Amino acid sequence: MRKIASAELRTRLKRFKTHMDIENPDWKMAVIFSKINQYYFTGTMQEGMLIIPRDEEATFWVRRSYERALDESLFPNIRSMHSFRDAAKEEKNIPSTVYIETEKVPLALYQRFLKHFPFHNFKSVDADLAIIRTNKSYYELSRMRKAGKIHQHVLEDLVPELLHEGMSEAELAANLFSALIENGSHGVTRFGMFDTEMIIGQICFGESSIYPSYFNGAGGGYGMGPAVPLIGSRKRKLERGDLVYIDVGCGVDGYNTDKTTTYMFKESIAPHALEIHEKCVEIQNQIASMLKPGAVPSEIYNEIINSLDSDFLENFMGYGNRKVRFLGHGIGLLIDEWPVIANGFDQPLQKGMALAIEPKHGIKNIGMVGIENTFIVTGNGGDCITGKNPGLIPVF
Repeated sequence: MRKIASAELRTRLKRFKTHMDIENPDWKMAVIFSKINQYYFTGTMQEGMLIIPRDEEATFWVRRSYERALDESLFPNIRSMHSFRDAAKEEKNIPSTVYIETEKVPLALYQRFLKHFPFHNFKSVDADLAIIRTNKSYYELSRMRKAGKIHQHVLEDLVPELLHEGMSEAELAANLFSALIENGSHGVTRFGMFDTEMIIGQICFGESSIYPSYFNGAGGGYGMGPAVPLIGSRKRKLERGDLVYIDVGCGVDGYNTDKTTTYMFKESIAPHALEIHEKCVEIQNQIASMLKPGAVPSEIYNEIINSLDSDFLENFMGYGNRKVRFLGHGIGLLIDEWPVIANGFDQPLQKGMALAIEPKHGIKNIGMVGIENTFIVTGNGGDCITGKNPGLIPVF
């Protein structure tokens, strides 16, 4: 068991309080319910709540499992509770306004909490938490670098050995999941998007990768069916000449990398598709060179988009009318973190931020070409931690 060091946890909490003092000078208390943010501040994720007062010690109130929280976490103040009533007896100084995660807290949970903590108003702390988590520590980056090495090895070295004619997308997904686990991945792909499930990622053969999907990404996929539009199809079998598209996450100790790799099975793809793929790789490398402290994500986005001709843009970052309006996204404890290479993200990048860059292009009757890798912002541009293979790996 790897425990997050006490000094790391103290630094995170201090950074949060400093940020809140600057951005929300009137704040008195924040309450964290989501397990991801609990893990960020305490090193464990349980059923409970983390109460962070401005001028007092933070307390992690745990219902289940208190024993496990003590075993896993070096957070200094973990208390047991059976219900919010127990915590309310001890937490006396409840301000009139409490900051909570409005993107994560269901109304029923909010009402139960309010019953015992009778504050009068709430404000959102979601953006503040997202901003704090963009700045990765040495420890966080070390976890991501380890995940990146696993990611590179599995997708670039092992997947070609897994592919065989007649296998289904679902079979490849199962074998790929096993390979990731065996090589050290924690096996879970977490998203912040509301009500979004994702098991391993998108595993597609040919035209499957441009099939409509509810998932907010450039690629698509048949999935298991209407009830589970994920994993991969049992019926779509790998055939000679197929383009294989794999977009999956890999994680270590909670921290993720994101990577997309494509493969040509038994035959090369059409020359025009190859040219489009190479253009996507060129765009990735151009964006990577711009990932320096001080660069503005929205400006990067517009510089790239404005440099592309209308024909290329027609199916860029999706297919048909199913296109996304970003070129990359922050990554860490979640696959989809801040900042995003898109309009509206105007705060400059800082050294140590992590982003997945994913220029992709849908092609009729072929599928989704393109690439994705995870980069760390440095003074010399993006440092790729998931490998530099340009994709379209031949499997003959």
